Amino acid sequence: MTALPSHQSLRHLAAALGRPVAVFFKDAGHGLLEVCHNSLALVGLVVVALSLFFAGRADLRHTLEEHALGWLQNRQVARVEADTSLAGLAAALVERDAVARATAADPSNLDRQQAAVASWLARRYRVAPEPVSRLVQEAWQVGQRAKLDPTLILAIMAIESSFNPFAQSPVGAQGLMQVMTRVHDDKYEAFGGNHAAFDPVTNLRVGVQVLKECIARAGSLEGGLKYYVGAANLADDGGYAGKVLAEQSHLRSVAAGRNVAVTAPIIVAPTALPVAAPAEAAASAAPAGGGEESLPAAPAQQVALR
Repeated sequence: MTALPSHQSLRHLAAALGRPVAVFFKDAGHGLLEVCHNSLALVGLVVVALSLFFAGRADLRHTLEEHALGWLQNRQVARVEADTSLAGLAAALVERDAVARATAADPSNLDRQQAAVASWLARRYRVAPEPVSRLVQEAWQVGQRAKLDPTLILAIMAIESSFNPFAQSPVGAQGLMQVMTRVHDDKYEAFGGNHAAFDPVTNLRVGVQVLKECIARAGSLEGGLKYYVGAANLADDGGYAGKVLAEQSHLRSVAAGRNVAVTAPIIVAPTALPVAAPAEAAASAAPAGGGEESLPAAPAQQVALR
């Protein structure tokens, strides 16, 4: 019968086995500590080296900063998009500088004449006073620069589009002043392209340039309006010039402080506008020779009676 090991023998056996295990773990711990120490030292050296490198390369540092910022922004966007709550939706749609795109001005910042005109137009055409105020301001500034009555510019906008910046005619006249975009695409290049036709301020500025060309070509305001609407070679402009001048008369009265009903009708006075013969119209459309400023050879608006 085999004798069982005594309690003391088991203690000796456990001690004998524990010593090498303890030594193993101790050595392993020291080795791991040494590796970590060396790794941290290596990382520190790399960081110092990269810092010195990027300190002398501002372009690379800027690129790295942009990438880091972009990564952080993308992470933020991803977190916001994952939030389907109302608060998350509001955070996803927020755009702090959106107001910069708005065509609007505080009516209280206008002078007396401009404020009266803006208020009257807003009520007559049932549009908000803030965007109309901005357009009135622009009409005054551009009109002074172009030596055109600002009420004429506003009257054209009223008759052409009723202050709808997205209006378009069947033949392609677009925006507030119904400029033929495809005809005047060269003028829109300075504003970034043809889509600027739907920016109210840009459309106003381009429309004023076209109007100036038309008046210069025709030699008179009434004739210029016929060119503007595309009726230069027609016997009748459909009453267009008369409507514009009648609305301008209302606006002048408002600017002068007189009471004009917002429902005041546009009464077109009979006018005898000269009708150019085809040969004369072609001659008037040709650039003036030897002058300081030559007008485009093509009619400014083309397309009869937009």
